[in-house]
Amino acid sequence: MDTKIALSAKELELVCNADWILTKHALIQKVYGLFGEVLLVNENFLKADKDNLPAEVFINPPKISRGENYKLLPYVMLDYPRYFNKEDTIAIRTFFWWGNFFSVNLQLSGRFKTNAAERLHQNFEWLAQNGYYTCVNEEPWEHHFDENNFVPLNTIGKNDFWAMLQRKPFIKLSKKIPLQQWQDAPVFMVKTFEELAGLISNH
Repeated sequence: MDTKIALSAKELELVCNADWILTKHALIQKVYGLFGEVLLVNENFLKADKDNLPAEVFINPPKISRGENYKLLPYVMLDYPRYFNKEDTIAIRTFFWWGNFFSVNLQLSGRFKTNAAERLHQNFEWLAQNGYYTCVNEEPWEHHFDENNFVPLNTIGKNDFWAMLQRKPFIKLSKKIPLQQWQDAPVFMVKTFEELAGLISNH
């Protein structure tokens, strides 16, 4: 059989080597473990502020899931809280993307966005100074930080942010840390979660 499907030297080396794929599986399990530890802290934080948070925050249990093909790369995500319906969304998603970063994202739509808009606007300078991005995409389901999806808040004005809050059907704020800073990631994820959760609290 004459086939044109040949392997490069690098591809042949990889296909003959099971260690790298086993290492990948082990690393994904470590991300699961890390998210589990972070989740315990986050749950306690929200429970301590339960009276000041929307009831929907506590309707659905936390969910950790994984996939193999976000932009062709593996990912793991923790959704907590996670309340999604056609009109109203309130969710915080912690995201691991192989080869790229950890990120923590707050997504609001409907009445939750309306209720939080003034607080987000009031906290614009603080958010901008502390490395937050806002989604400029027309859909909220992308997680990459290309300029057609997220832009740093410190590159837009407060009035532009307010206009965005009024115009878009959703708001999504995010912050990331590169995987090279793995040791700092647990503190980053917990701290960012608490900052974002504070924006949806009536406290």
